[in-house]
Amino acid sequence: RMFHDDELEESEKFYVGQPRVLLLIYALYNTLVARSEMVCYFVIILNHMISASMITLVLPILIFLWAMLSVPRPSKRFWMTAIVYTEVAIVIKYFFQFGFFPWNKHVDYTKDKPYHPPNIIGIEKKEGYVHYDLVQLLALFFHRSILKCHGLWDEDEKGDSPSNKEDTDDELSLTGGRRDSSASLKSVNLAASVESIHVHFPEQQTAIRRKSSSSISQLSHRSSFSSHRSKRGKLCVIKSHCVLCCFRTLQVYVPIRQFFYNLIHPDYSAVTDVYVLMFLADTVDFIIIVFGFWAFGKHSAAADITSSLSEDQVPEAFLVMVLIQFGTMVVDRALYLKKTVMGKVIFQVILVFGIHFWMFFILPGVTERKFSQNTVAQLWYFVKCVYFGLSAYQIRCGYPTRVLGNFLTKSYNYVNLFLFQGFRLVPFLTELRAVMDWVWTDTTLSLSSWICVEDIYAHIFILKCWRESEKRYPQPRGQKKKKVVKYGMGGMIIVLLICIVWFPLLFMSLIKSVAGITNKPLDVSITITLGGYQPIFTMSAQQNQLKTLDPNEFNEFLRSYRGNTAALQFLEGYSREDITRADLEGNSNSLWTISPPSRNKMIQGLLNFDADFTLVISWTIQRILEEMYPYYIKAPSDSLAKPIKQLLRDCKWENITVSLVKNTSEEWWVLNQLGKRNKTSQDSLELFIFSDKVSPPSLGFLAGYGIMGLYASVVLVIGKFVREFFSGISHSIMFEELPNVDRILKLCTDIFLVRETGELELEEDLYAKLIFLYRSPETMIKWTREKT
Repeated sequence: RMFHDDELEESEKFYVGQPRVLLLIYALYNTLVARSEMVCYFVIILNHMISASMITLVLPILIFLWAMLSVPRPSKRFWMTAIVYTEVAIVIKYFFQFGFFPWNKHVDYTKDKPYHPPNIIGIEKKEGYVHYDLVQLLALFFHRSILKCHGLWDEDEKGDSPSNKEDTDDELSLTGGRRDSSASLKSVNLAASVESIHVHFPEQQTAIRRKSSSSISQLSHRSSFSSHRSKRGKLCVIKSHCVLCCFRTLQVYVPIRQFFYNLIHPDYSAVTDVYVLMFLADTVDFIIIVFGFWAFGKHSAAADITSSLSEDQVPEAFLVMVLIQFGTMVVDRALYLKKTVMGKVIFQVILVFGIHFWMFFILPGVTERKFSQNTVAQLWYFVKCVYFGLSAYQIRCGYPTRVLGNFLTKSYNYVNLFLFQGFRLVPFLTELRAVMDWVWTDTTLSLSSWICVEDIYAHIFILKCWRESEKRYPQPRGQKKKKVVKYGMGGMIIVLLICIVWFPLLFMSLIKSVAGITNKPLDVSITITLGGYQPIFTMSAQQNQLKTLDPNEFNEFLRSYRGNTAALQFLEGYSREDITRADLEGNSNSLWTISPPSRNKMIQGLLNFDADFTLVISWTIQRILEEMYPYYIKAPSDSLAKPIKQLLRDCKWENITVSLVKNTSEEWWVLNQLGKRNKTSQDSLELFIFSDKVSPPSLGFLAGYGIMGLYASVVLVIGKFVREFFSGISHSIMFEELPNVDRILKLCTDIFLVRETGELELEEDLYAKLIFLYRSPETMIKWTREKT
C-alpha cells in the first residue's frame, strides 16, 4: 500500500464495529451534509406552502430562477441574500404581532379570508407565526457552516477585490475573444462600460479630468462643460439624475442579462437527460388534477370526476387545469426535441412566475379559501416544485445532443418489455408521440414513412426482448414444457378468459348480494282517483309509519308461503332488512273538494253496474273495490315500483272498502284494507315494500350498464383483442419468427443517429434499405440468421 496510517485504520475499525442503527444515523447525517443545499430548498418551499404569503414567495422564485441555475453551485451572494431576507422577514412578522394594529383586533373573523391584505402580505397575527422561518434560518446557517468547512464560502469572491478588477476585465475580454458569438462581445463591452461607470461616476470632478473615449466620459465632459456655464443650473441636475438612473438600471440589468447569457452559451456543459423524470412529475400532477379537481373549484363538496362526467357535466376548473397541464407537457416535449436551451429558459421563467401567481393569488379567490387550507393544491404545487428543480438541472447541464428511440427501449428485459407494451396500449399516446416527434425533428421522411420506421422499431424491440429472455432461460431440445410453465401461463390465461366471459353475470350478482347497500324507502304514498275526477284519497307514510319486520314477524311471513314455490324463490333474494311495512292511515289527509255537477256525474257512473268505472291506474273498481290493492310492492333501483304477484294469494290483489264521511260542511273518504296481517280495528291500509339492494357509489358507473351493456361494452371489446392475438398468426410468421434481430435493430438505430447528426440524405438511403429488407423475404432470412 502506498499510504498506511495506524490511527486511520483503528478509526475505520471503530466505526465498522458500531451498531447498525448508529451506522444508519451516521449515513443519514452524511447524506444531509452532502445535500445540505437541497435541505435548504425543501425547508424554504415547505415554509412557503404553509405560510403562502408575499413575504415567503420571494425565496422560492429565487431558488428556481437563480440558485438552481447557477453553475457550478449557488454563489455566496445568494445564500447571504436568503439569510438576510429570512432575518428581515422574522423581524417584520414579529413587529406586526402587536395588538395595537387595527387588523389584529378581529383575527378570528379575518384569519380565513384569502384576500385580507395582512394574510396576503404575511403579517397577520397567529400562533407559531415564526416557527418555520426559524427552521429555515437554521437550515441556511447549517449549509453556511458546511460551505465554510470545505472552503467553498468565499471561493466565488476571490476575484472581486479592487486590486484584481483589472485582471477580471482582462479575463472577460479574453473570454469574449475566444467566443465566436458577437453577442458575447457585446455583453463584455456592456459590462466594461458599466464598470467604467461604476469607477468614474461617483466622483464627477475626477471623471472630468480623466481622458476617456467611452460614451460615459463624453457625457461627463458635456456635463462638466454645462457646469462651467451654469454651476447651479437645472439642466445639470436633470442630466445627473438621468445618468444616475441609467447607471442604477444597468447595474441591475447587466448582471441578470450576463447570468442568463452565460447559462444559454456555456463554455462547457455536462449534458444530461432528465426529460423522463420531468414527464413523470407532470404525469403525477395530471393524476392529482383528475382525482382532486374539486380542490381547484369554488365548492369543495363536489364528489368526484366520475359523478360529474356521468351527468354529462364537465367542471370548468377541471377542464382548465387539464388543458393547461397537457399544454405544458406538449411544449416541454417540443423544447426537448428541438434541444433549445433558450426556449427552455424562457418557458421556465414564464412557468415559475405564472404558476406562483395563479396558485397564491388567483386560486384562493376561486376556491374562497387560503392556499394553506387546500391540501390537494399544496400537493400539486410540491410536485410542480420537483418539476421546476429538474427543469433547472436540465437547463444548467444542457440538452443531450442525440435523442435515440424511446426511453423504455434502453434495456432488453421483461420489465422494459411490459412497460413498453403498456405504453403502446394507452389510447392515442403512441400516435401523438410519433406525430410530435415528426413535427419537431429535422427529417427527410414523410409522416407515413416516419410512422413506418417507428412501428418497425417497436416490433423489433419486442422481438429482441423475447430473444434475450430465451437466451437467459434456454429450453433444451426434445424436452416437453415444464408443468410450471404450462399451468402457470396456460392456467392463468384460462382463468382470465373464463373471468372475462362470465364477468357481467358475476359482477351483477355479487355487486348487490355481497357489496350491495340496503335502499329503504323514505316515503310511501297512495293516491286513488275515480275516473278523471278529483282524487278521493291521498295518504303518505313516513318515519315511524315505515317499520322493519322483527325476526319473529319475518319468520312468520316466510312460513305463510311454505308451499308456494314461486314465492319462496322470490324471497330468497331478500333479507329481513330489505322488507319495509308501511302503515297508512285510512282517513284521507285532504278534504274532498269537488264541484256539485262533477259529484253528481260520478254518482251516476258508480250506480251504473253495467259499465266499468276505471281508476287512473289500470285496474277495475266497484263500490267495494275488489282485487285492486297490491299489498306487496317491489322497489327496484330505478323509479318504477311494481306489484309482487308471487306473494299474492292465488295471484289476486287485496280488497279494500271505500266510504264517504260527511260532516256538517265537510266530507272526506275513508279506506280500509280487508285481510290485513296485523289485525287492527281502525280503518287503515298496510303495504309491504321489498327494496332491492343497490350498488355502492364507487361501482355505480359499471352497474348502470346492466348485464347486456357490460357484455356489449366490455366482453365483446376484449374478445376482439383476444381474437386478434389467436388468429392471423400465419400471415405474420415471416416477420415474427426472426432468430436474430440485432442487424435490423442496428439499422433502425442508425436511422435515428444520422437523423440527429443532420445527415438527411443518408437517413433516406437507410430508410430505403429498411423497406427493401421487409419486401425481400430471402434477404430478411440472411439478415436474421444466428451469428456463427
